[in-house]
Amino acid sequence: MFALTLVGCTVAGQAVAQEDGEMAFNNSCRTCHTMVEGDNRQGPSLAGVVGRTAGTLPDYNYSESMEQSDIVWDETNLDKFIANPDEVVRGNTMKPYAGITDAALRKTIIEFMKTGG
Repeated sequence: MFALTLVGCTVAGQAVAQEDGEMAFNNSCRTCHTMVEGDNRQGPSLAGVVGRTAGTLPDYNYSESMEQSDIVWDETNLDKFIANPDEVVRGNTMKPYAGITDAALRKTIIEFMKTGG
């Protein structure tokens, strides 16, 4: 019985974390981005962004600076970029977005993006 309770808590905890991540993404990113593959808006779809090279998603018109950045979006690079896009890729077109200073919020968003939304 105790093991079943622990499994239930773990599953419930994951569901809450997913909901928190989705809310954080929606509040901070959804104005310009989606997590739906092929649904490019003002910004590119972020579905599958973890592990992708910046500026390479087909059917999206990236800035020249993003296309030439050679960045691979891993957790570290995403964290730095979400914190301050201009420091990571000068000349990006993320204006007026200035970044998120809260490290815990950035981590929550990145964990959500890793799940694919």
